[in-house]
Amino acid sequence: MADADMQVEQFLQALVDELAIPESRYEQAETSYKSLGDWFHRDESKVRDFDPAVYVQGSFRLGTAIRPINDAEEYDVDSVCELKRLAKRDLSQFELKLLLGGEIKAYHDAKGMTKPVREGRRCWILEYANGAQFHMDIVPALPNGAEQRLLLEKAQFDARWADTAIAITDREVPTYMVRTPDWPRSNPKGYGEWFKSRMAVVLARRKQMLAESLKRRGVTASVEKLPDYRVRTPLQAAVMLLKRHRDNMFARDPDLKPISVIITTLAGHAYGEEDTIAGALFSILGRMDQHIRHDGSRFVIPNPTDPFENFADKWEKEPQKAQAFFNWLEQAREDFGRAARATTFQGMNEAVSARMGTALADRAVRKISGNGGGLLRKASVAPAAAIPTFGNAPRVPTTPKGFA
Repeated sequence: MADADMQVEQFLQALVDELAIPESRYEQAETSYKSLGDWFHRDESKVRDFDPAVYVQGSFRLGTAIRPINDAEEYDVDSVCELKRLAKRDLSQFELKLLLGGEIKAYHDAKGMTKPVREGRRCWILEYANGAQFHMDIVPALPNGAEQRLLLEKAQFDARWADTAIAITDREVPTYMVRTPDWPRSNPKGYGEWFKSRMAVVLARRKQMLAESLKRRGVTASVEKLPDYRVRTPLQAAVMLLKRHRDNMFARDPDLKPISVIITTLAGHAYGEEDTIAGALFSILGRMDQHIRHDGSRFVIPNPTDPFENFADKWEKEPQKAQAFFNWLEQAREDFGRAARATTFQGMNEAVSARMGTALADRAVRKISGNGGGLLRKASVAPAAAIPTFGNAPRVPTTPKGFA
């Protein structure tokens, strides 16, 4: 790797290290949802006979969680409670949510939690003590794998992720109070496996390297038993960088900011198994809009595990959200491209600090300097392959290149 490439990689790695949440947060999240699962299985539980399974979803499952921008914000730990021995014919969404809500409130009281349980649109929300700095969303769910497989196979869609599909509650749908087979669908386990498949080769290689490193230090650890969060792939790192860049760019217009699942899905599609953060980031920035379809009337970003779901469904009625995405993508290309062309760490800092956060970028540069990186050390001119220009990309497109 040329000096310039190495400096860009150093800088991006330092940014990611500053964004990364401590392993203790992953362990804390795991302890919390396992504790809730144990509560649901106690002798007095009203849901015990329905075989409740609690598991994490969202960024904690994907390994793309990032630190809150400030201490006033909390970590949002998204989880699911799936009652495996109940079916949609047995009760309504409202009844399921009420049933599980009673157990969650009893857990809250038994644990002496002071902040009240809140009800969200699809979930119950447990607020932990201020020192914990996180809350947990629990989505009530029922199995939906068999029906999802039939649905996808009938439409000749890829059904490899279907078996872990679930039906979830949503108090804003018309059928919320009715016993019906028509429930909102989700598949966080399937999506997690799809995302993992996009980085499987690199993930396996990095887990093997970690296991060998631990062995050299006298710690025996099999690759199979190492939790995924012990290593971070370039795909995960790139998603983390893009999410923080998005957060700051839309700090004053949060309703317009591109949702994380769109960024994560497009990044997963565009990732080409690059083994560096810089390689992954610039590959993703250069190609992610190529995975947005336009059918002549609307943008389509299919859920990889359920092509009937369009992650860009709100763009049709709110075209400003589509424009916001393309504006953000162009800005991210410009900012990270300028960072790659900079010849000092300070120049890289200045290129991204407005959107990544001044304090974060400053800490990253100080970390490199402390490791002997040298704040003002000159880099040689970066070779053309290392400098992203995105020359074929539209500046501020109204539709992705190549679509009507």
